[in-house]
Amino acid sequence: MYTCSEKRMEDKITTFSKFGDTGHGGITRYSLSKEARQARAEFQKRMEAIGCTVVTDDMANMYATLPGTDPDSPAIMSGSHLDSVLQGGNYDGVLGVMSAMEALETIATEKIPHKHPMTAVVWTNEEGSRFEPAMMSSGVITGKFDKAAMLASVAKDTGDVTFGEALDASGYKGSEANRVDPKKTCGLVELHIEQGPILYAEGFDIGIVEGVCGMINYEITFKGQADHAGTTPMPYRKDALWACAKTLEYLHTECDKLDKKLVYTTGKLYCHPNIHTIIPDEVKLTIDARHQDPAVVAQVVDIIKAIPAVVEKCEVSYQEAWSRKTVEYYKEYVDDVEKSAILLGYKAKRMYSGPGHDAQFLCDIIPTTMIFVPSIDGHSHCEQEKSSVEACYKGANVLLSTLLEIDKK
Repeated sequence: MYTCSEKRMEDKITTFSKFGDTGHGGITRYSLSKEARQARAEFQKRMEAIGCTVVTDDMANMYATLPGTDPDSPAIMSGSHLDSVLQGGNYDGVLGVMSAMEALETIATEKIPHKHPMTAVVWTNEEGSRFEPAMMSSGVITGKFDKAAMLASVAKDTGDVTFGEALDASGYKGSEANRVDPKKTCGLVELHIEQGPILYAEGFDIGIVEGVCGMINYEITFKGQADHAGTTPMPYRKDALWACAKTLEYLHTECDKLDKKLVYTTGKLYCHPNIHTIIPDEVKLTIDARHQDPAVVAQVVDIIKAIPAVVEKCEVSYQEAWSRKTVEYYKEYVDDVEKSAILLGYKAKRMYSGPGHDAQFLCDIIPTTMIFVPSIDGHSHCEQEKSSVEACYKGANVLLSTLLEIDKK
């Protein structure tokens, strides 16, 4: 079997970690920022050096294509994103780009026969860290988001520029005609770090990603009465925070009775007036729940809807903030990932992704799957995020093998 170069993989990791380096082991590389443009320039330089043609579309997605022996064959794509969260790590997203680069570089330098064109892709603004929402540009080209609304998205950090203005100034705005064409593309394989602890803790080299978990996000509101903290006896109080606490305990108790793969989080809490001498009169919490089985997600919704209308004398209401259905990846390509891992002698595990990825949007228009590599101690979206060079190298090898398996079809 063909394998990539571990030395080249390490060089790519070292080089790209410089763009947006925080000085603390991580990066801040907002989409279309100076740092992101530096990373894009490095991507383009390296891809052109191995014989790729690089173009961009109207959302600044980049496509670097290595020709195959049959120019009429549909392309096989691989890639991810170069942007990061604030003080993020050196692997989230960018590893998928670097692995695609390494796979194509191996094909080019080893002169590996391949019929289909091979395309390494960079999706714009996956994180949504500065311009909301996440997965913006892959969402536009797959019809998930309205382009005009996305161009009007205002920078969260400064509020003085829209995504459209940043796009125009970036130098990477291309033609809509360059968007990925489902009629001319037969597959997408996105490599990514797991961003969780399972593969690392259980000693697996590779995650075979079967799909992306469905999820719901609800906001629950508690309305009580603001009164003086020193003069209102306990039996007379309508403490919205106490009602929230009781409900949160109920949610945990009931959700823990469901399938063990269910994950749920209360990540946002609003308390008014948030003054230590005043009983809270309004509290809001969010609950984010994720599972691959829609029936389990539906059970969580039932638990939320069973919350009493009044808790500790406070009125309770809820509403869905947003949700997504479980995404199933293309089974034949999922099997190709597993076959490749086995042939390479790697220990692999079938699993579903909890986080969202560009691939989950692309799978609506082209056959798609993903590959995970272990994240040390499960850290991600932080400067401690890390995957070993060996793990990244193994992932790149599985990616290369999978691309060549698809090429046989």
